[in-house]
Amino acid sequence: MDIVEIFERYPTQNDCIAHLEDVRWHGKPRCVYCQSTNVTPAPKEQRHHCNNCNTSFSVTVGTIFHHTHLPMQKWFLAVTLVLNAKKGLSSRQLARDLKVNKDTAWRMGMKIREAMREQEQRTLLTGLVEMDEAYIGGKPRKSGPGDKSPRGRGTRKTPVVGMIERGGKVRAKVMKKEGLSMKKLTSLVRRNVDVSNATLITDEFKGYLGIKHIMPHKTVDHSVWYVNGDAHTNNIESFWAILKRGIVGQYHKVSLRYLPKYIDEFSYRFNHRHHDNLFGLTINRAVGVM
Repeated sequence: MDIVEIFERYPTQNDCIAHLEDVRWHGKPRCVYCQSTNVTPAPKEQRHHCNNCNTSFSVTVGTIFHHTHLPMQKWFLAVTLVLNAKKGLSSRQLARDLKVNKDTAWRMGMKIREAMREQEQRTLLTGLVEMDEAYIGGKPRKSGPGDKSPRGRGTRKTPVVGMIERGGKVRAKVMKKEGLSMKKLTSLVRRNVDVSNATLITDEFKGYLGIKHIMPHKTVDHSVWYVNGDAHTNNIESFWAILKRGIVGQYHKVSLRYLPKYIDEFSYRFNHRHHDNLFGLTINRAVGVM
């Protein structure tokens, strides 16, 4: 769905609210505090009154839209713009598109990322699973003349470990440097991969050595070759390319505090890239309907 369709389907505030109520309550309003269905329209427009707990509420209570003072159409447009931006959308660009200030746009982006959160995954990855790590962050400041910034695993950037099911979904998680130990990486694989029904493909990093004891494991020696039959890590590296281009080209700088939310954003778009109504799915998640 694009912004033109949003304007056509939801031209007014009432249309947006009606859509949220239909998604959340399916035509039968329910109190968001006591879950009672004994509710009536409140005197104030677009609100309801619960006759059971004697409180008034709107459909946005308890959602990412709670306490907003912006028109809902701007929220719908923001969701669409973020979903359609494959390499991310900066808060300043979003502010220009929606005609709001940059702080408001930043808060909207963060709220939308809450609906895109991919941390809790119920299904395990199966089949051929590629695993690799990337390093996110700006170049460390040089300490003296001729001091070169280390690259790869020797860098001071933040490590992000990812796993991708061949032809399927990706999982990515921000880690600490000590989290790249053999024990921690093996534990991470157990939590995300069906070890009895999958084959893991990695490079020859020593942290992956323990995986061969719990499941089939193939390695790729990138100093010699990149592809050997079905043994390669091209898919996870393609995801890293999209992520890094977004971080560097759009956001420029991401703090460690918020990096997991940006990882979730890119993972969400990637995992649902073939969904026929990604806007509808995201709105469902935004109001708590999964």
